[in-house]
Amino acid sequence: MKVGFALASEEYGPAELLAQARAAEQAGFAALWISDHYHPWNDAQGQSAFVWSTIGALSQVCSLPVTTAVTCPTTRIHPAVIAQAAASSAVLHSGQFVLGVGSGEALNEHILGDPWPQLDLRLEMLAEAVEVMRELWKGHFVNHYGEHYIVQHARVYTRPDTPPPIYVSGFGPKSIDLAARIGDGYISTRPDPDAVRRFRDNGGGDKPCQAGFKAAYADSEDEGMRLAYDKWPNSGLPGELSQVLASPRHFEQAAQLVRPEMMREAFVCGNSPDAHLEMIDRYARAGFDELYVANTGPHWQGLFDLYQREVFPRLR
Repeated sequence: MKVGFALASEEYGPAELLAQARAAEQAGFAALWISDHYHPWNDAQGQSAFVWSTIGALSQVCSLPVTTAVTCPTTRIHPAVIAQAAASSAVLHSGQFVLGVGSGEALNEHILGDPWPQLDLRLEMLAEAVEVMRELWKGHFVNHYGEHYIVQHARVYTRPDTPPPIYVSGFGPKSIDLAARIGDGYISTRPDPDAVRRFRDNGGGDKPCQAGFKAAYADSEDEGMRLAYDKWPNSGLPGELSQVLASPRHFEQAAQLVRPEMMREAFVCGNSPDAHLEMIDRYARAGFDELYVANTGPHWQGLFDLYQREVFPRLR
């Protein structure tokens, strides 16, 4: 299994994300994820830079492949614009760029005043957006008059030799089936073998499956739990709340129902290499090909040192 590092745009500013990317490559991580948000989940996280600027800068500080985890190409930004941004990013990264996409969250996508569609409609929009982007990457002028998008006499001139792969995020049956049908790969955050099996059995075949989990590196498990609870209590929210709540303050209100000890279920807290190896094994046994670990809090260099010194040698 390939193990990468996940850059959290919601918690760290662009300069710190670039420093993390450099350190991740030096520590032996194989690739990068980066989140794409307009807002953080809550004010305690405190950041949310424009991801495409950061992706361009990443190409100048490290040579690791980059995947967006994930971009929503349907509401806040038109898919024709995402097609241009992804193509330029792929050129900057010498073809080592994957466009990870999903149906999005109201938290980020409602900002222009558009209504937030129900899931079935969001998946329809995502499928059409992927169709538009792939057509634009062929290099000719595109005219598209679809159910949800219009593209008129548009051409993407700056393109990589090979179009960027599109990996599709999915959690419920409908979104997993869509990922299997239209995706070049699959993205999840859960060590769920049934989801991987559904993706592969419904058209995904042997396409790559990526996943990610969160860590809170600290001197003790309790300190890690505190760091996780301070910044990411939203990780303990159930069901579809993450897709429908529209503001960081709504997440803060809902997170009052989350208890600090619940962070132990959502995060690997503390500094135990065995805990990280156990989590990696869970995703490997679920059938994932690539796994990305994110860190919360100020001690990210400690996590890199832990992986370089104790985790990667044991994985090899």
